[in-house]
Amino acid sequence: MVEKHRCGWCVGDDLYEAYHDKEWGVPVYDDATLFEFLILETFQAGLSWITILRKRKNFRKAFDNFDYKRIAKYNQDKIDALLQDAGIIRNKLKVKATITNAQAFLKIQKEFGSFSKYIWNFVDGKPIKNKLKNYKNAPANTALSDTLSKDLKKRGFKFVGSTVVYAHMQATGMVNDHEVGCFRYEEV
Repeated sequence: MVEKHRCGWCVGDDLYEAYHDKEWGVPVYDDATLFEFLILETFQAGLSWITILRKRKNFRKAFDNFDYKRIAKYNQDKIDALLQDAGIIRNKLKVKATITNAQAFLKIQKEFGSFSKYIWNFVDGKPIKNKLKNYKNAPANTALSDTLSKDLKKRGFKFVGSTVVYAHMQATGMVNDHEVGCFRYEEV
């Protein structure tokens, strides 16, 4: 049996490979999923993505399945409970930013009809298809992620620097950064 060629960053870890094969780079237009990825990316800042993937189920449980309407109403008791939850990243600033980001997310939905319409407008509604031969040549950020990051910050979002935003764009398929030799490159 011939092994499929995958992007080098995921090879050798079953969880990473499954994420790569089924989710990473697939265009996401669903607000709930976009919010989940945005929050996971903000928690990933300064850490490895595999750390976040390994805790993803715990994050879903702790944050009410990423229900941004509920998260926007979290109070100090909920914050305190989250900071005691060993199953997630217990960073006070990131936990508080999640609440702030849920509130800002709702404002964008109200203004644009959906977060999806808002964010996909930055790429004219269709993915940017890069032609990377090696994942190591992918940029950490771009002029576009700089622009989107600035706009999100202006709208009150936290932990959305350009690198976090670019990772979000890659994960949600706004940018196809699969290696050209990867079996997923043409599929997504």
